[in-house]
Amino acid sequence: MVIYPAIDIKDGKCVRLAQGRFDDVTVYSDDPVEMARSFEMAGAQYLHVVDLDGARLGSPQNADVISRIAAAVGIPVQTGGGIRTTETMEILLGKGVKRVILGTSAVNDPMLVKRAAEMFSGRFAVAVDAKDGFVATEGWARTSRFSAVEFARKMEELGATVIIYTDISRDGMLKGPNLKAMEEMVKSVGIEVIASGGVTSLQDIRDLKNIGVAGSIVGKALYTGNIDLKEAIGAAK
Repeated sequence: MVIYPAIDIKDGKCVRLAQGRFDDVTVYSDDPVEMARSFEMAGAQYLHVVDLDGARLGSPQNADVISRIAAAVGIPVQTGGGIRTTETMEILLGKGVKRVILGTSAVNDPMLVKRAAEMFSGRFAVAVDAKDGFVATEGWARTSRFSAVEFARKMEELGATVIIYTDISRDGMLKGPNLKAMEEMVKSVGIEVIASGGVTSLQDIRDLKNIGVAGSIVGKALYTGNIDLKEAIGAAK
């Protein structure tokens, strides 16, 4: 299982939100690039970078910072937030990003996923962000009519090979992941599932590994010191 340290960018700074709320922001660093380097030095195999401003506004707002992160580290970077077109995907992939993440756009325009699968096979993931079991969009401000599992299956049919599954109620709350929901998702699709939201301890990582997720995104727990990255990587192995 791969551990993905999370770098959430707002106004060019490395921050964390609680349950995706923009009125509950904690700034952890003014330099996301240096934060990325520190994660790489600690042994990270992959970085998860989110453009929070892009997610809210509908188009990437921190692409320059993200491209600097990709250039500064020797490990792959996946990024999401405001990616709505194949043109935007192409631009970000051209800036050194390894994998781009479709969220709201995949809900509003499922055929975008099919086009992405044809153009960028293996270089994109679909974010399945669940609020009370239903997929949330627009920076988690709205809830769609699709259940998380139903939507994930549809994305698999359209050619997605990676799902990033977030339980919004757990995100940034340090209360542990929703293991039951994660296990249901793993059993419901035949593609990779990366778990996100609530990872607080090394036991959480072991539990996620045991239910078969391909990766785990760890955010706030790294910044608060609840989890040491090197130990997390060890637990995942």
